[in-house]
Amino acid sequence: MEEKKTQRQHHHLLLLLLTFNIFTTASAFNYSDALTKSLLYFESQRSGRLPYNQRVTWRDHSGLTDGLEQGVDLVGGYYDAGDHVKFGLPMAFTVTMLSWSVIEYRQQIAAAGELEHAMEAIKWGTDYFIKAHTSPNVLWAEVGDGDTDHYCWQRPEDMTTSRQAYKIDEKNPGSDLAGETAAAMAAAALVFKKSNPHYSHLLLHHAQQLFEFGDKYREKYDGSLGVVKSYYASVSGFKDELLWAALWLYKATDNEEYLKYVINKAHSLGGIGWAITEFSWDVKYAGLQLLASKLLLEEEHMKHSHILELYKSKADYYMCSCLNKNTATKNVERTPAGLLYVRQWNNMQYVSTASFLLTVYSDFLETSNQKLSCHGGTAGHEEVLSFAKSQIDYILGSNPLNMSYLVGYGPKYPRRVHHRGASVESYRENKGFIGCTQGYDNWYGREEPNPNVLVGALVGGPDCKDNFVDRRDNYMQTEACTYNTAPLVGVFAKFSELEVQKNVDQGQTLDLVASY
Repeated sequence: MEEKKTQRQHHHLLLLLLTFNIFTTASAFNYSDALTKSLLYFESQRSGRLPYNQRVTWRDHSGLTDGLEQGVDLVGGYYDAGDHVKFGLPMAFTVTMLSWSVIEYRQQIAAAGELEHAMEAIKWGTDYFIKAHTSPNVLWAEVGDGDTDHYCWQRPEDMTTSRQAYKIDEKNPGSDLAGETAAAMAAAALVFKKSNPHYSHLLLHHAQQLFEFGDKYREKYDGSLGVVKSYYASVSGFKDELLWAALWLYKATDNEEYLKYVINKAHSLGGIGWAITEFSWDVKYAGLQLLASKLLLEEEHMKHSHILELYKSKADYYMCSCLNKNTATKNVERTPAGLLYVRQWNNMQYVSTASFLLTVYSDFLETSNQKLSCHGGTAGHEEVLSFAKSQIDYILGSNPLNMSYLVGYGPKYPRRVHHRGASVESYRENKGFIGCTQGYDNWYGREEPNPNVLVGALVGGPDCKDNFVDRRDNYMQTEACTYNTAPLVGVFAKFSELEVQKNVDQGQTLDLVASY
């Protein structure tokens, strides 16, 4: 009898050791560190007068006369990528995604000690939108001009390029830009609702006006502003942004009129018609469809369940396409090592948005006790989350090149990011003026790594075969954008929490092993 008991104990001990081994041998990434770094990146992208608590010290004040020629104060906001144009549409999407990250994962971001930094990153954008929205039907859409800006390779502090500003108004409307900016301000209003109610109210006031403007004067913004066409053309049109803005306004105000808009115009604006396999600064349908699906969790919305279920079926289509569970031609392609691959130029933006939507959807499945039903089978919340994790781990270094595509994270990451400020000697160290083409002559073609590390930037990433060339002139792969990193804030926070929980479980396993 004693012998059998001892055998059982040994068997139990072996199981515990095996469990512990599985836990510890899985490649462990420090998601909390990745979260911290991702928020630093937004400080590198700041335009305007930098605050006293600026942590990225190789940057200094820039764009201090933005809007002056037009008699409006447009100082502030973000440079979108490696140049110095302030493009309204990608900036607004960046702020929407930062805000959504905080709305979904506030507790986890706070537990990692990063909530204040996340809120600062959001407010840097929304402060600018308040300035840019000078009257109910006027929104300044862009500062600077891509053509002249790209002709120069200068630090932002030395800028000599045009700072011409461009606006949308009743005569030259832009429903997509007005809609996305409304969505950003409504989502941010939710973030600040408790900590800064006055500011939250101000954001809502602007968001409501911008939505009305966009809805009343319907036009694509690139039809009104030809200057954006080569850079951020609105290929998907404005219908997705109008629904997206209305839904965020409903969440922020509880005003049934916005919900009615989302329900009644679901068909005419494509919300329940479009099944899309990408989510980006241009096309919002997948995010909208997921947000609408989540309304099904609340009893009060069941009277709209028919339409909301149609939204959910399109959200399911997006998730299934990422998981490779749609019919063959309707899945997102993958690289040989398993990275989602949408297109050649800056592919990582689609990976980060997919990771975010999959993570949020996994939570939705768990909360509602459902499974994702696809043409190629079902998937539980664990499988959905596990796939999101595979994408995040690829970004952080679990790939054929052992390369972290999040700059500054891990031992190996891109050193020659296509970024004017990072690639030229810091203004803080050398205030000597560097002219428009001087940067190209002296800095752009250098083989050496950038003198300043663009910490937290998510670069464009590898090609369809997992290959990556770390060269400054390889902008399809080495340029980073604010909307690449923004969705990662929420995802890193979620996985950071899971990592902490895993460590607790490991500790308990070790205690049990020790007790034997």
